[in-house]
Amino acid sequence: MENTKFKAFMVEEQDGGFVRNIKTRSVNDLPENDLLIRVRYSSLNYKDALSASGNRGVTRNYPHTPGIDAVGTVVSTDNKKKFREGEEVIVTSYDLGMNTAGGYGQYIRVPSEWAVKLPEEMSMKESMIIGTAGLTAGMSVFRLTQHVKPENGKIVVSGATGGVGALSVAILTKLGFEVSAISGKEKEHDFLLKLGASEVIARKDFEQENTRPMVKGCFAGAIDTVGGSILDNIIKSMQPMGVVTCCGNVASAQLNLTVFPFILRGISLIGIDSQNYPMADREIVWNKLAKNWKPDNLMEVYNEISFTELSDNIDLILDGKLKGRTVLDLEA
Repeated sequence: MENTKFKAFMVEEQDGGFVRNIKTRSVNDLPENDLLIRVRYSSLNYKDALSASGNRGVTRNYPHTPGIDAVGTVVSTDNKKKFREGEEVIVTSYDLGMNTAGGYGQYIRVPSEWAVKLPEEMSMKESMIIGTAGLTAGMSVFRLTQHVKPENGKIVVSGATGGVGALSVAILTKLGFEVSAISGKEKEHDFLLKLGASEVIARKDFEQENTRPMVKGCFAGAIDTVGGSILDNIIKSMQPMGVVTCCGNVASAQLNLTVFPFILRGISLIGIDSQNYPMADREIVWNKLAKNWKPDNLMEVYNEISFTELSDNIDLILDGKLKGRTVLDLEA
């Protein structure tokens, strides 16, 4: 395997900027880890787009291959107790695609502790439609449903046309929750209603600064993917004992709140760290996503692309022009 050549999407620093190209690499170029995987599919996430744009907060050193998601087949492993050659595995988050060559290459070599066996009830393609976004949605639902049941009231989801938001809407709907979706994309209301949302709330109605410490309690729970003033207003509009999960900060990393929602209504705010989520819980969530949590319309919320289409789609996600999930077929 040492001399095996493969295609990889590379980001390189050049003349003070960053360029993207499809290049030929060797397995010898990969990091010295104990699990070598032939990648079949990857997916496009906002963090991948940042890495592909030279964002040093995501990726320190270039040239680099992004791709924080990967699914494929084990080629070789030093951890014979955990994996065997020919087994199908998923790798998401940790350092994959950030500072470790990622899923936009046809081979990756990673620590075996990063990998999860692909559940029998899930195809490779389905696992990448889900990917880090769906895993994050699953983690959010997992934590939320430990405290909130469908009979407690409506759940609100922000950033609902994004990967995490769209899959959160679909999973919650399948579990019997009534879901309100927050979106700034008027043209995508039908998409959200098809996912199962009972109503779509315009983002502009939820992102305006409100100086009141609390407003009318409308929701039993929330999954917030954007942060900022939207998260402020979500917390203020929770019913007593409401639960909010938080996993993103694309709007802002700042909160402008009093403690009143927490001490007068008993609101809980739960952070979701998908990058370093414990493996035991990660496996639980993946198996739920493969079985009773798998959205009925999963195959309708993705777009499939090839290597040659990847760079254009990176620009689209940076401009906020993608919806749902984008899956990269590394053999197309």
